[in-house]
Amino acid sequence: MRSALPKVLHPIAGNSMLGHVIHSARQLDPQRIHVVIGHGADAVRERLAADDLNFVLQDKQLGTGHAVAQAVPFIQSDTVLVLYGDVPLIEVETLQRLLKQVGPQQLGLLTVELDDPTGYGRIVRDAAGKVAAIVEQKDANEAERKITEGNTGILALPFARLGDWMSRLSNNNAQGEYYLTDIIAMAVSDGLVVATEQPHDAMEVQGANDRKQLSELERHYQLRAGRRLMAQGVTLRDPARFDVRGDVTVGRDVLIDINVILEGKVVIEDDVVIGPNCVIKDSTLRKGVVIKANSHIEGAILGEGSDAGPFARLRPGSVLEARAHVGNFVELKNARLGEGAKAGHLTYLGDAEVGARTNIGAGTITCNYDGANKWKTVLGEDVFIGSNNSLVAPVDILDGATTAAGSTITSTVDKSQLAIGRARQKNIDGWKRPEKIKKG
Repeated sequence: MRSALPKVLHPIAGNSMLGHVIHSARQLDPQRIHVVIGHGADAVRERLAADDLNFVLQDKQLGTGHAVAQAVPFIQSDTVLVLYGDVPLIEVETLQRLLKQVGPQQLGLLTVELDDPTGYGRIVRDAAGKVAAIVEQKDANEAERKITEGNTGILALPFARLGDWMSRLSNNNAQGEYYLTDIIAMAVSDGLVVATEQPHDAMEVQGANDRKQLSELERHYQLRAGRRLMAQGVTLRDPARFDVRGDVTVGRDVLIDINVILEGKVVIEDDVVIGPNCVIKDSTLRKGVVIKANSHIEGAILGEGSDAGPFARLRPGSVLEARAHVGNFVELKNARLGEGAKAGHLTYLGDAEVGARTNIGAGTITCNYDGANKWKTVLGEDVFIGSNNSLVAPVDILDGATTAAGSTITSTVDKSQLAIGRARQKNIDGWKRPEKIKKG
Protein backbone atom coordinates (compact mmCIF):
# COMPACT_ATOMS: atom_id res chain seq x y z
CA MET A 1 0.00 0.00 0.00
CA ARG A 2 2.99 2.32 0.54
CA SER A 3 1.21 3.82 3.52
CA ALA A 4 1.70 4.45 7.22
CA LEU A 5 -1.85 3.14 7.70
CA PRO A 6 -2.12 -0.63 8.32
CA LYS A 7 -3.50 -2.34 5.24
CA VAL A 8 -6.68 -3.62 6.89
CA LEU A 9 -7.61 -0.05 7.91
CA HIS A 10 -7.67 1.24 4.35
CA PRO A 11 -11.26 2.19 3.52
CA ILE A 12 -13.87 0.70 1.26
CA ALA A 13 -17.09 2.73 1.08
CA GLY A 14 -16.19 4.75 4.15
CA ASN A 15 -15.41 1.76 6.37
CA SER A 16 -12.10 -0.03 6.83
CA MET A 17 -11.61 -3.37 5.08
CA LEU A 18 -11.40 -5.06 8.46
CA GLY A 19 -14.49 -3.16 9.58
CA HIS A 20 -16.45 -4.71 6.70
CA VAL A 21 -15.29 -8.20 7.65
CA ILE A 22 -16.27 -7.66 11.29
CA HIS A 23 -19.66 -6.32 10.18
CA SER A 24 -20.29 -9.52 8.21
CA ALA A 25 -19.14 -11.67 11.12
CA ARG A 26 -21.50 -9.91 13.52
CA GLN A 27 -24.47 -10.75 11.33
CA LEU A 28 -23.74 -14.45 11.96
CA ASP A 29 -24.47 -13.92 15.68
CA PRO A 30 -21.14 -15.39 16.87
CA GLN A 31 -20.32 -16.18 20.46
CA ARG A 32 -17.12 -14.15 20.12
CA ILE A 33 -15.01 -12.49 17.43
CA HIS A 34 -11.24 -12.83 17.80
CA VAL A 35 -9.14 -10.38 15.77
CA VAL A 36 -5.52 -11.44 15.30
CA ILE A 37 -3.37 -8.31 14.94
CA GLY A 38 0.28 -7.80 14.14
CA HIS A 39 1.54 -4.92 11.99
CA GLY A 40 -0.06 -1.68 13.19
CA ALA A 41 -1.69 -3.50 16.10
CA ASP A 42 -2.20 -0.39 18.23
CA ALA A 43 -3.86 1.53 15.40
CA VAL A 44 -6.17 -1.39 14.57
CA ARG A 45 -7.17 -1.85 18.19
CA GLU A 46 -7.77 1.87 18.70
CA ARG A 47 -9.88 2.25 15.55
CA LEU A 48 -12.08 -0.83 15.99
CA ALA A 49 -12.23 -1.51 19.72
CA ALA A 50 -15.64 -2.89 20.77
CA ASP A 51 -17.05 -5.04 23.56
CA ASP A 52 -17.64 -8.02 21.28
CA LEU A 53 -14.08 -8.09 19.92
CA ASN A 54 -11.11 -9.88 21.45
CA PHE A 55 -7.82 -8.64 20.01
CA VAL A 56 -5.06 -11.26 19.94
CA LEU A 57 -1.49 -10.14 19.26
CA GLN A 58 0.67 -12.09 16.82
CA ASP A 59 4.16 -10.80 17.64
CA LYS A 60 5.81 -12.46 14.67
CA GLN A 61 4.06 -12.99 11.34
CA LEU A 62 4.80 -16.67 10.78
CA GLY A 63 1.87 -17.55 8.54
CA THR A 64 -1.88 -18.06 8.66
CA GLY A 65 -1.62 -21.22 10.75
CA HIS A 66 0.46 -19.40 13.33
CA ALA A 67 -2.07 -16.54 13.38
CA VAL A 68 -4.99 -18.87 14.11
CA ALA A 69 -2.95 -20.65 16.77
CA GLN A 70 -2.70 -17.39 18.73
CA ALA A 71 -6.49 -17.27 19.02
CA VAL A 72 -7.06 -20.93 19.91
CA PRO A 73 -6.67 -20.46 23.71
CA PHE A 74 -9.53 -17.95 23.71
CA ILE A 75 -12.04 -19.95 21.65
CA GLN A 76 -14.97 -21.56 23.47
CA SER A 77 -17.38 -22.25 20.62
CA ASP A 78 -17.96 -25.62 18.92
CA THR A 79 -17.49 -24.13 15.44
CA VAL A 80 -14.73 -21.81 14.22
CA LEU A 81 -15.00 -19.60 11.14
CA VAL A 82 -11.75 -18.15 9.78
CA LEU A 83 -11.98 -14.87 7.85
CA TYR A 84 -9.38 -12.42 6.50
CA GLY A 85 -9.13 -8.72 7.33
CA ASP A 86 -8.27 -7.68 3.76
CA VAL A 87 -11.17 -9.55 2.09
CA PRO A 88 -13.98 -7.06 2.71
CA LEU A 89 -16.69 -8.03 0.20
CA ILE A 90 -17.56 -11.48 1.54
CA GLU A 91 -21.35 -11.92 1.65
CA VAL A 92 -23.14 -13.12 4.77
CA GLU A 93 -25.22 -15.55 2.72
CA THR A 94 -22.04 -17.20 1.43
CA LEU A 95 -20.74 -17.64 4.97
CA GLN A 96 -24.06 -19.06 6.14
CA ARG A 97 -23.88 -21.72 3.42
CA LEU A 98 -20.33 -22.53 4.45
CA LEU A 99 -21.21 -22.89 8.13
CA LYS A 100 -23.93 -25.41 7.31
CA GLN A 101 -21.20 -27.75 6.08
CA VAL A 102 -19.56 -28.10 9.49
CA GLY A 103 -20.05 -31.16 11.70
CA PRO A 104 -17.99 -33.39 14.01
CA GLN A 105 -16.64 -35.29 11.00
CA GLN A 106 -16.80 -32.54 8.37
CA LEU A 107 -15.39 -29.09 7.74
CA GLY A 108 -16.33 -26.44 5.21
CA LEU A 109 -13.87 -24.88 2.76
CA LEU A 110 -14.65 -21.89 0.52
CA THR A 111 -13.07 -22.24 -2.91
CA VAL A 112 -13.34 -20.19 -6.10
CA GLU A 113 -13.03 -20.95 -9.81
CA LEU A 114 -10.68 -18.49 -11.53
CA ASP A 115 -9.56 -17.98 -15.11
CA ASP A 116 -6.17 -17.01 -13.73
CA PRO A 117 -5.51 -18.56 -10.30
CA THR A 118 -1.96 -17.18 -10.06
CA GLY A 119 -1.09 -16.56 -6.42
CA TYR A 120 -3.81 -18.84 -5.07
CA GLY A 121 -3.31 -22.16 -3.37
CA ARG A 122 -4.70 -24.93 -5.60
CA ILE A 123 -7.44 -27.34 -4.51
CA VAL A 124 -6.16 -30.84 -5.19
CA ARG A 125 -8.92 -33.46 -5.54
CA ASP A 126 -8.68 -37.24 -5.72
CA ALA A 127 -10.09 -39.47 -8.49
CA ALA A 128 -13.52 -39.36 -6.85
CA GLY A 129 -13.51 -35.55 -6.88
CA LYS A 130 -13.07 -35.23 -3.12
CA VAL A 131 -10.70 -32.61 -1.69
CA ALA A 132 -7.39 -34.22 -0.85
CA ALA A 133 -5.14 -31.22 -0.07
CA ILE A 134 -4.29 -27.61 -0.82
CA VAL A 135 -0.96 -26.81 -2.45
CA GLU A 136 0.37 -23.27 -2.26
CA GLN A 137 1.48 -21.57 -5.49
CA LYS A 138 5.18 -21.58 -4.56
CA ASP A 139 5.08 -25.26 -3.61
CA ALA A 140 2.97 -26.43 -6.58
CA ASN A 141 4.35 -28.50 -9.43
CA GLU A 142 3.52 -27.81 -13.08
CA ALA A 143 0.39 -29.99 -13.12
CA GLU A 144 -0.93 -28.50 -9.87
CA ARG A 145 -0.46 -24.96 -11.17
CA LYS A 146 -2.87 -25.73 -14.01
CA ILE A 147 -5.70 -26.30 -11.52
CA THR A 148 -8.21 -23.41 -11.73
CA GLU A 149 -9.98 -24.03 -8.42
CA GLY A 150 -8.33 -21.74 -5.88
CA ASN A 151 -8.33 -21.62 -2.12
CA THR A 152 -9.85 -18.49 -0.61
CA GLY A 153 -8.45 -19.24 2.84
CA ILE A 154 -11.93 -18.94 4.36
CA LEU A 155 -12.98 -22.08 6.18
CA ALA A 156 -15.27 -23.33 8.93
CA LEU A 157 -14.30 -26.23 11.12
CA PRO A 158 -15.10 -28.10 14.33
CA PHE A 159 -13.13 -26.60 17.21
CA ALA A 160 -12.64 -30.01 18.84
CA ARG A 161 -10.18 -30.89 16.08
CA LEU A 162 -8.40 -27.56 15.79
CA GLY A 163 -5.95 -27.87 18.69
CA ASP A 164 -4.60 -31.17 17.44
CA TRP A 165 -4.20 -29.88 13.89
CA MET A 166 -2.42 -26.72 15.11
CA SER A 167 0.10 -28.81 17.05
CA ARG A 168 0.95 -30.80 13.91
CA LEU A 169 1.62 -27.84 11.60
CA SER A 170 5.12 -27.53 10.14
CA ASN A 171 6.96 -24.66 8.45
CA ASN A 172 8.86 -26.98 6.13
CA ASN A 173 7.88 -25.17 2.92
CA ALA A 174 9.16 -22.57 0.46
CA GLN A 175 7.96 -19.69 2.64
CA GLY A 176 9.11 -21.08 5.96
CA GLU A 177 5.64 -20.38 7.36
CA TYR A 178 2.92 -22.33 9.12
CA TYR A 179 0.13 -22.69 6.57
CA LEU A 180 -3.42 -23.02 7.86
CA THR A 181 -4.19 -24.81 4.60
CA ASP A 182 -2.11 -27.79 5.71
CA ILE A 183 -4.92 -28.83 8.05
CA ILE A 184 -6.96 -29.84 4.98
CA ALA A 185 -4.62 -32.74 4.28
CA MET A 186 -4.63 -33.57 8.00
CA ALA A 187 -8.43 -33.62 8.07
CA VAL A 188 -8.52 -35.95 5.07
CA SER A 189 -5.92 -38.19 6.71
CA ASP A 190 -8.02 -38.24 9.89
CA GLY A 191 -11.05 -39.40 7.93
CA LEU A 192 -12.98 -36.13 7.85
CA VAL A 193 -14.90 -34.90 4.83
CA VAL A 194 -13.85 -31.56 3.35
CA ALA A 195 -17.05 -30.04 1.93
CA THR A 196 -16.68 -27.05 -0.37
CA GLU A 197 -18.81 -24.04 -1.16
CA GLN A 198 -18.20 -21.27 -3.68
CA PRO A 199 -19.24 -17.61 -3.68
CA HIS A 200 -21.79 -16.51 -6.27
CA ASP A 201 -19.40 -13.72 -7.23
CA ALA A 202 -15.62 -14.20 -7.32
CA MET A 203 -15.10 -10.59 -6.17
CA GLU A 204 -16.45 -11.60 -2.75
CA VAL A 205 -13.14 -13.29 -1.99
CA GLN A 206 -10.76 -10.79 -3.59
CA GLY A 207 -8.28 -9.07 -1.31
CA ALA A 208 -6.37 -5.82 -1.74
CA ASN A 209 -2.58 -5.59 -1.69
CA ASP A 210 -2.22 -2.23 -3.45
CA ARG A 211 -4.18 0.93 -4.25
CA LYS A 212 -5.31 -0.35 -7.63
CA GLN A 213 -6.89 -3.44 -6.11
CA LEU A 214 -8.42 -1.27 -3.40
CA SER A 215 -10.10 0.90 -6.04
CA GLU A 216 -11.42 -2.19 -7.83
CA LEU A 217 -12.99 -3.44 -4.60
CA GLU A 218 -14.49 0.01 -3.97
CA ARG A 219 -16.14 0.17 -7.38
CA HIS A 220 -17.46 -3.38 -7.14
CA TYR A 221 -18.90 -2.64 -3.71
CA GLN A 222 -20.66 0.44 -5.09
CA LEU A 223 -22.08 -1.37 -8.11
CA ARG A 224 -23.37 -4.10 -5.80
CA ALA A 225 -24.94 -1.50 -3.49
CA GLY A 226 -26.51 0.20 -6.51
CA ARG A 227 -28.05 -3.04 -7.73
CA ARG A 228 -29.61 -3.63 -4.33
CA LEU A 229 -31.15 -0.17 -4.25
CA MET A 230 -32.47 -0.48 -7.80
CA ALA A 231 -34.12 -3.77 -6.82
CA GLN A 232 -35.96 -1.87 -4.08
CA GLY A 233 -37.42 0.76 -6.40
CA VAL A 234 -34.64 3.35 -6.88
CA THR A 235 -33.73 4.80 -10.26
CA LEU A 236 -30.00 5.53 -10.51
CA ARG A 237 -29.15 7.73 -13.47
CA ASP A 238 -25.76 6.03 -13.63
CA PRO A 239 -24.85 3.28 -11.11
CA ALA A 240 -21.17 3.80 -11.97
CA ARG A 241 -21.36 7.36 -10.61
CA PHE A 242 -23.00 6.76 -7.25
CA ASP A 243 -21.54 5.94 -3.82
CA VAL A 244 -22.96 4.47 -0.64
CA ARG A 245 -20.83 4.83 2.49
CA GLY A 246 -23.14 3.65 5.22
CA ASP A 247 -26.56 2.17 5.92
CA VAL A 248 -29.27 3.33 3.51
CA THR A 249 -33.00 2.63 3.73
CA VAL A 250 -35.10 3.51 0.69
CA GLY A 251 -38.73 3.64 -0.41
CA ARG A 252 -40.11 3.28 -3.91
CA ASP A 253 -39.93 5.58 -6.92
CA VAL A 254 -36.81 7.32 -5.68
CA LEU A 255 -34.69 9.08 -8.30
CA ILE A 256 -30.98 9.68 -7.71
CA ASP A 257 -28.89 11.56 -10.25
CA ILE A 258 -25.16 11.21 -10.87
CA ASN A 259 -22.32 11.78 -8.38
CA VAL A 260 -24.51 11.45 -5.30
CA ILE A 261 -22.86 10.22 -2.08
CA LEU A 262 -24.94 8.71 0.73
CA GLU A 263 -23.01 8.51 4.03
CA GLY A 264 -23.80 7.18 7.49
CA LYS A 265 -27.42 6.32 8.29
CA VAL A 266 -29.70 7.68 5.58
CA VAL A 267 -33.45 7.15 5.29
CA ILE A 268 -35.09 8.01 1.96
CA GLU A 269 -38.86 7.64 1.68
CA ASP A 270 -41.06 7.29 -1.43
CA ASP A 271 -40.94 9.73 -4.35
CA VAL A 272 -37.76 11.51 -3.25
CA VAL A 273 -35.65 13.16 -5.95
CA ILE A 274 -31.95 13.87 -5.39
CA GLY A 275 -30.17 15.98 -8.00
CA PRO A 276 -26.57 15.60 -9.18
CA ASN A 277 -23.46 16.16 -7.06
CA CYS A 278 -25.21 15.98 -3.67
CA VAL A 279 -23.90 14.58 -0.38
CA ILE A 280 -26.51 13.23 2.06
CA LYS A 281 -25.17 12.17 5.46
CA ASP A 282 -26.99 10.86 8.55
CA SER A 283 -30.27 12.38 7.39
CA THR A 284 -33.93 11.52 6.80
CA LEU A 285 -35.76 12.57 3.63
CA ARG A 286 -39.52 12.17 3.96
CA LYS A 287 -41.94 11.42 1.13
CA GLY A 288 -41.68 13.69 -1.88
CA VAL A 289 -38.58 15.62 -0.79
CA VAL A 290 -36.57 17.24 -3.57
CA ILE A 291 -32.84 17.90 -3.13
CA LYS A 292 -31.51 20.00 -5.99
CA ALA A 293 -28.02 19.90 -7.44
CA ASN A 294 -24.82 20.45 -5.45
CA SER A 295 -26.44 20.42 -2.00
CA HIS A 296 -24.87 19.09 1.21
CA ILE A 297 -27.27 17.64 3.79
CA GLU A 298 -25.89 16.38 7.13
CA GLY A 299 -27.70 15.42 10.31
CA ALA A 300 -30.97 16.87 9.01
CA ILE A 301 -34.62 15.88 8.73
CA LEU A 302 -36.57 17.07 5.70
CA GLY A 303 -40.33 16.83 6.04
CA GLU A 304 -42.82 15.66 3.46
CA GLY A 305 -42.77 17.70 0.26
CA SER A 306 -39.98 20.03 1.40
CA ASP A 307 -37.10 20.96 -0.87
CA ALA A 308 -33.56 22.26 -0.66
CA GLY A 309 -31.05 23.68 -3.13
CA PRO A 310 -29.41 24.01 -5.47
CA PHE A 311 -26.22 24.72 -3.51
CA ALA A 312 -27.94 24.44 -0.11
CA ARG A 313 -26.16 23.33 3.05
CA LEU A 314 -28.11 21.84 5.95
CA ARG A 315 -25.87 21.16 8.94
CA PRO A 316 -26.61 18.96 11.98
CA GLY A 317 -29.82 19.78 13.82
CA SER A 318 -31.57 21.23 10.78
CA VAL A 319 -35.26 20.39 10.31
CA LEU A 320 -37.55 21.33 7.45
CA GLU A 321 -41.21 20.78 8.21
CA ALA A 322 -43.64 19.80 5.44
CA ARG A 323 -43.36 21.90 2.29
CA ALA A 324 -40.66 24.17 3.72
CA HIS A 325 -38.25 25.57 1.15
CA VAL A 326 -34.54 26.28 1.34
CA GLY A 327 -33.03 27.75 -1.81
CA ASN A 328 -29.62 28.35 -3.31
CA PHE A 329 -26.72 29.37 -1.07
CA VAL A 330 -28.76 28.96 2.12
CA GLU A 331 -27.10 27.42 5.17
CA LEU A 332 -28.93 26.06 8.21
CA LYS A 333 -27.39 24.89 11.47
CA ASN A 334 -29.51 23.68 14.39
CA ALA A 335 -32.47 25.47 12.84
CA ARG A 336 -36.08 24.46 12.29
CA LEU A 337 -38.25 25.84 9.49
CA GLY A 338 -41.95 25.42 10.10
CA GLU A 339 -44.50 24.15 7.60
CA GLY A 340 -44.35 26.13 4.38
CA ALA A 341 -41.61 28.47 5.63
CA LYS A 342 -39.18 29.79 3.01
CA ALA A 343 -35.57 30.94 2.89
CA GLY A 344 -35.00 31.46 -0.81
CA HIS A 345 -31.36 32.44 -1.17
CA LEU A 346 -28.12 33.78 0.32
CA THR A 347 -29.10 33.23 3.95
CA TYR A 348 -27.60 31.80 7.13
CA LEU A 349 -29.92 30.56 9.89
CA GLY A 350 -28.12 29.22 12.95
CA ASP A 351 -29.78 28.26 16.24
CA ALA A 352 -33.15 29.41 14.96
CA GLU A 353 -36.82 28.49 15.25
CA VAL A 354 -38.90 29.66 12.29
CA GLY A 355 -42.69 29.44 12.32
CA ALA A 356 -45.04 28.24 9.61
CA ARG A 357 -45.32 30.26 6.38
CA THR A 358 -42.61 32.71 7.41
CA ASN A 359 -40.65 34.19 4.50
CA ILE A 360 -37.00 35.12 4.92
CA GLY A 361 -35.47 37.54 2.42
CA ALA A 362 -32.13 37.22 0.67
CA GLY A 363 -28.98 38.15 2.55
CA THR A 364 -30.45 37.48 6.01
CA ILE A 365 -28.30 36.10 8.80
CA THR A 366 -28.88 35.17 12.41
CA CYS A 367 -26.06 36.62 14.52
CA ASN A 368 -26.09 33.70 16.93
CA TYR A 369 -22.56 33.74 18.37
CA ASP A 370 -21.16 36.44 20.65
CA GLY A 371 -17.64 35.03 20.68
CA ALA A 372 -18.30 32.79 23.68
CA ASN A 373 -21.91 31.53 23.60
CA LYS A 374 -24.60 30.62 21.07
CA TRP A 375 -27.99 32.37 21.25
CA LYS A 376 -31.35 31.58 19.70
CA THR A 377 -33.49 33.48 17.22
CA VAL A 378 -37.24 32.79 17.25
CA LEU A 379 -39.48 33.83 14.38
CA GLY A 380 -43.22 33.32 14.74
CA GLU A 381 -45.74 32.33 12.09
CA ASP A 382 -46.38 34.44 8.98
CA VAL A 383 -43.38 36.67 9.67
CA PHE A 384 -41.81 38.54 6.74
CA ILE A 385 -38.08 39.23 7.01
CA GLY A 386 -36.84 41.81 4.51
CA SER A 387 -33.69 41.31 2.49
CA ASN A 388 -30.26 41.94 4.00
CA ASN A 389 -31.35 41.65 7.64
CA SER A 390 -29.09 40.91 10.60
CA LEU A 391 -31.06 39.29 13.42
CA VAL A 392 -28.93 39.69 16.55
CA ALA A 393 -29.72 36.84 18.94
CA PRO A 394 -31.24 36.36 21.39
CA VAL A 395 -34.22 37.96 19.69
CA ASP A 396 -37.91 37.17 19.10
CA ILE A 397 -39.98 38.33 16.14
CA LEU A 398 -43.61 37.45 16.81
CA ASP A 399 -46.44 36.27 14.55
CA GLY A 400 -47.25 38.44 11.56
CA ALA A 401 -44.43 40.93 12.12
CA THR A 402 -42.39 42.46 9.31
CA THR A 403 -38.82 43.72 9.23
CA ALA A 404 -37.72 46.21 6.62
CA ALA A 405 -34.93 45.46 4.16
CA GLY A 406 -31.47 46.38 5.36
CA SER A 407 -32.40 46.23 9.06
CA THR A 408 -30.38 45.13 12.06
CA ILE A 409 -32.87 43.74 14.58
CA THR A 410 -31.69 43.63 18.19
CA SER A 411 -34.88 43.54 20.26
CA THR A 412 -38.30 41.91 20.25
CA VAL A 413 -40.73 42.76 17.45
CA ASP A 414 -44.31 42.30 18.62
CA LYS A 415 -47.13 40.76 16.62
CA SER A 416 -47.97 42.51 13.34
CA GLN A 417 -45.41 45.30 13.94
CA LEU A 418 -43.08 46.70 11.28
CA ALA A 419 -39.49 46.99 12.51
CA ILE A 420 -36.99 49.26 10.78
CA GLY A 421 -33.44 49.12 12.04
CA ARG A 422 -31.48 51.17 9.53
CA ALA A 423 -28.99 53.99 9.87
CA ARG A 424 -30.43 57.24 8.55
CA GLN A 425 -29.34 57.93 4.96
CA LYS A 426 -27.40 61.11 4.40
CA ASN A 427 -26.62 62.55 0.93
CA ILE A 428 -23.64 64.93 0.61
CA ASP A 429 -23.51 67.40 -2.28
CA GLY A 430 -20.26 68.19 -4.03
CA TRP A 431 -18.56 64.99 -3.01
CA LYS A 432 -15.31 64.34 -4.83
CA ARG A 433 -13.91 60.87 -5.10
CA PRO A 434 -10.28 60.32 -4.08
CA GLU A 435 -7.83 60.35 -6.96
CA LYS A 436 -5.00 57.91 -7.38
CA ILE A 437 -1.63 59.48 -6.55
CA LYS A 438 0.74 59.34 -9.50
CA LYS A 439 4.11 57.77 -8.72
CA GLY A 440 7.37 59.39 -9.74
